[in-house]
Amino acid sequence: MDNGFFVQAIIYLTSAIVCVPVAKKMGLSSILGYLFAGIIIGPFVLGFIGSEGQDIMHFAEFGVVMMLFLIGLELDPYKFWKMRKFILGMGSLQMIGTTFLVFLLCQMILDWNWQTTLVIALSLSLSSTAIVLQTLKEKGLSQTSMGRSSFAVLLFQDIAVIPTLAIIPLLVSGNVTETGGNHTSYISDFAAWLQTLIVIGTIVFVYFSGRLIIVPMLRMVAKTRLQELFTASALLLVVAVSYLMQLVGLSPALGAFLAGVVLANSEFRHELEGDIAPFKGLLLGLFFIGVGASINFQLIIENPLFILLFGAVLTAVKFLVLFGIGKIYKKSSDQNLLFSFGLSQAGEFGFVILSFSMQLNILPTILANQMMAIIALSMLSTPFLLLINEKWIDPYFGVKEKETKKHDDIDEHNEVIIAGFGHFGSTIGRLLKANGVQATILDHDSDRVDLLRKMGFKVYYGDATRLELLKAAGAEDAKLFIAAIDNPEVNLSVVEILRKHFPNLNILTRARNRVDAYELIDHGVNKIYRETLYTAVHLGVDALIELGHRKYSATRQGQRFIKYDEAAIRKLAAKRHDKMAYLATVKDEIEMQEQLLKNDMHINFSAADHAWDSEHLKKEIVG
Repeated sequence: MDNGFFVQAIIYLTSAIVCVPVAKKMGLSSILGYLFAGIIIGPFVLGFIGSEGQDIMHFAEFGVVMMLFLIGLELDPYKFWKMRKFILGMGSLQMIGTTFLVFLLCQMILDWNWQTTLVIALSLSLSSTAIVLQTLKEKGLSQTSMGRSSFAVLLFQDIAVIPTLAIIPLLVSGNVTETGGNHTSYISDFAAWLQTLIVIGTIVFVYFSGRLIIVPMLRMVAKTRLQELFTASALLLVVAVSYLMQLVGLSPALGAFLAGVVLANSEFRHELEGDIAPFKGLLLGLFFIGVGASINFQLIIENPLFILLFGAVLTAVKFLVLFGIGKIYKKSSDQNLLFSFGLSQAGEFGFVILSFSMQLNILPTILANQMMAIIALSMLSTPFLLLINEKWIDPYFGVKEKETKKHDDIDEHNEVIIAGFGHFGSTIGRLLKANGVQATILDHDSDRVDLLRKMGFKVYYGDATRLELLKAAGAEDAKLFIAAIDNPEVNLSVVEILRKHFPNLNILTRARNRVDAYELIDHGVNKIYRETLYTAVHLGVDALIELGHRKYSATRQGQRFIKYDEAAIRKLAAKRHDKMAYLATVKDEIEMQEQLLKNDMHINFSAADHAWDSEHLKKEIVG
C-alpha cells in the first residue's frame, strides 16, 4: 500500500505547527512561517517531499481552488457595483500600467519576441490575493482605506484573469519557440482562434448552467435537510467545474472562482461560507507551504543576478505604479505606503498564466521556470517589505506629523479611553461628551482621523494594539477603556493586551455577535455589548408596540430578554466546542427564556406604568 500521501500530510502539518509559531514569536507574519516551512521541507533543502515538486503543487493547487471558490462566493453584485469606481479605476490603472512598463523594459533590454514579453508582463502584473487578504486580516486593516483599495485592485485582477486566459491562445504563432511544455488539454491541437472561442464558450456555459441547473439542484438537496449532503453537492460543483476548466486547458482555480460567482447571489451563499470557512486558513497555509517548497533554488544559483535583479525591478515597478495610483486617489502617505508595498509582489495566478502559456508553446520551459521562481521570491519578500515599511519607512515618511502631534496632545489622560471611532465608537463618544465626560480617542485609520478632525473631533492616530501607545494614552490611570474597533480580531487583541498589562482597568467592549462574545468571555471580559442583540431587541420591542402591546410592557420584556440572553451566553461559551452539548444547552435556554418571559407578562405593575403609552395618557387626560 502506498502511504506517500499520509507521510506528506504529516510532514506538511508538522512543518506548519513548528514554523508558524516561531515566526509569530519573532513578530513576523504567519505567511512567512508557512513559506519558510515549505522551503525547509522542500526538494531543494531537506528534500522531505517529492524531488520534482508534483505532489507539492497538488497541495498548492487545492488550496488555491478553495480560496478562489470563497472569493467568488463573496463577489456580491451589489457590493461590486457600489465599488465600481475603485475596482474599475484603480484595478485597470494598476494592471495596464504594470503590464505596459514591464513589457517596455523587457523589450528594450531583453531579446524576447513580443508574444513572450506580453505573456510575462501580464502574469507579473497580478498580485497575490492569498497573501494580501491574509495580511490584511492579520493586521486588522481590512476596513481601512488601504484595505478597501487593495480589495478593489485584487478583485479586478481576479476577474481580469478570465479574459487574459481566453486571449492567450491568440498569441500562438509560428515564430514562437517549440520547446515549451506538453499539450495536456483536449483543445491544444485546435487553431488558436477556435481555442479562444471554446474557452469563452466554456466559461459562458458554466455560468448559465450554474444558474439554471445547479442552483435548482441545490434547492432540492437542501430540502432533504442533510447538511453533509448539501456540502457534498457544493463540493461536487467546485470539483466538476474545476475539472471542466482543466479539460480546456485552464486552471482548476479559475473554475472554482466561477463556481463561487455562480452561487454568490443565491440563498446558499452564507451557508456555504459557514461550511467551508473553517478549512480556509489551513488550505491557505498548505498553499503557502507549496509556494515555499516550489522555489527552485537550483535555477537561482545558476543565474542569481538575472532572477534577483529582475525580481527587484519588478517590485520597484509595481510599487511606483501603485504609489502613483494612490496619489491620484488622494491617499494619505501612510495608507499609500501600505497599499503600495502590500500589492508589490507577483501572485499565484502568475503560475496559472505561465503554465497555460507553456502548454501553448509560447514560453520556453527554462524561462517559464525562471519567472515562476521570481514570482515565488516576490511573494516571499512581501512580509519583509511590510515589516521594513512598518519599522523604518512609515515612522519617518508616513505619519510623522500625526505621530508628533499625537504624543504632544495625548498627555491629557482622561478617565475614559475609546479605541476605534467609526460609526459605533463615535456614537459612544458623542453621548459621553454631551454628558460632560471627556475621553481620549484612538483610531488607526489615518484618513478617518483627518476627516474626524475636520468635523471637530479630537482624535489621535495610533494602533491600540501597541503597548507604548496605550501607556501614553493613560491606560494605567484610566477608569474605563471602551474597545469599539470595527475589526473583531483587532478588538480581541486589544483586550488581550489590556488584560495582561492593565488587569485593574475596567473594560467595556464591542462584539458583533455571539461568536465574538465567546472569545471575549474566554479572556475574562464581563461587559460585552453585542451589536446584533441590541438592534434586534429594539426592533422586536417596536414590533410588539405596533401590534398593540403597551410600550412599557414591551420595553420591559425587551430588557428582560437581554438580561436572560446575556446570562445564557456565558453558559453556552463553556460548551461551544462540544456540538451536541452546545445544541442541547441552546434548546434548554430558549425554552427557559420563553417560559420566564411568559411568567413576567402576568406580573401586576403600577398603574403609573401607563405613562409610557402616550395614547393611553392622552385618553386619561381627556377623561
